[in-house]
Amino acid sequence: MTLTYLDWLTPLDLPVPQDRPFTTAEAVRLLRNPDAVRAAVRGGLLVSPVRGVYHVATLDDDLSLRLDCLRLVVPRDAVICDRTAGWLHGAPRILAPGSHLVVPAVDAYLPLGRRLRNGLAESGSRGLRAEDVVTIGGLTVTTPLRTACDLGRLLHRDQAIAALDSMLRIEEFSREDLLRAPRRFPRYRGVVQLRELVPLADGRSQSPGESVLRLRWIDCGDLPRPVPQWEVVTPWGSRFLDLALPELKYAGEYDGEEFHGPDQEEHDEERRGWLREGGWIIDVFRKEHVYGPQQDAEVRLRGGVAEALTRRRA
Repeated sequence: MTLTYLDWLTPLDLPVPQDRPFTTAEAVRLLRNPDAVRAAVRGGLLVSPVRGVYHVATLDDDLSLRLDCLRLVVPRDAVICDRTAGWLHGAPRILAPGSHLVVPAVDAYLPLGRRLRNGLAESGSRGLRAEDVVTIGGLTVTTPLRTACDLGRLLHRDQAIAALDSMLRIEEFSREDLLRAPRRFPRYRGVVQLRELVPLADGRSQSPGESVLRLRWIDCGDLPRPVPQWEVVTPWGSRFLDLALPELKYAGEYDGEEFHGPDQEEHDEERRGWLREGGWIIDVFRKEHVYGPQQDAEVRLRGGVAEALTRRRA
């Protein structure tokens, strides 16, 4: 194989911006000709994530970078929607499950009748009113309330309740605003689900898993509604139970992999041990208990509440 001078270079050696994406025109100007640009891509020095945009291969491929890329190429009337809009509004847990492993596509839509086509965006057409959009960092983005409604309509039911909770948590609109919002979407796809979930949304929830566990609890139908993030004063200060029935001293806690790994187990058990000695019944739920065809959350919740009722009557 014949070596070229590119085989001895690193991205830092290229006379191009090292901290931002740039257009084809800028790449050609800086590298002097189109052939050099194509060679840098073939050599792994430059990345072209979308037609007409390049960046050095050393930049992390995260959502911020993708938005910077899109600013260079999307039409001026494109609107950032859905999960990407929620992330921009400050709800970081709203991105799709597994987005910490694979960078999610950007949700960018155009007015009705047109569609954005490139490798970075999940796109389509969507009817929006003037009051449905705001500008963030030079990008047109759906408002927090419109974003919440679209996610509540269009996502799978479990992810939709988690998204509604996350959007309520950033406090950019009131619960009353959210309760009124479904009236705006008669005959829209998913509006039946939106009407069902909006009254159940609660901004106190601190993780998608906790939101879905609460939904499983409510789906039981005959159990008392839980209180999210119930505060209990302990010798180590205040502790908050994910979902609790204070009058029964029963709680369900969701231990997600991100914050409740093996290194956290001793701390979690110490906290829960003190609470259990004080009369609390605490059931711990993990991913397999709440998601998938083998989930048994409702069975475990019914059993836990029944045990708490029996103990109170004793």
